[in-house]
Amino acid sequence: MESYTLKSIGKSTDYMTIIRETEDGYAVRIVRDKDGYNEITNDFISKSLFESCIRTGYLTKIANPEAVAASA
Repeated sequence: MESYTLKSIGKSTDYMTIIRETEDGYAVRIVRDKDGYNEITNDFISKSLFESCIRTGYLTKIANPEAVAASA
């Protein structure tokens, strides 16, 4: 599973992990830091939106995804 940080305001450590790839896009788990607790949501992102987020820098691939798995 690949993980990506989400561009956010301040020092929050929001990230997204791809759970499964489909023909149309990706099933993802998004973890947002909400003042000390994690808000976890499962969602779907289309391939075109995902590629746009990578191009614009909204999503940045995490080099060490094991660190994300340990914090979830």
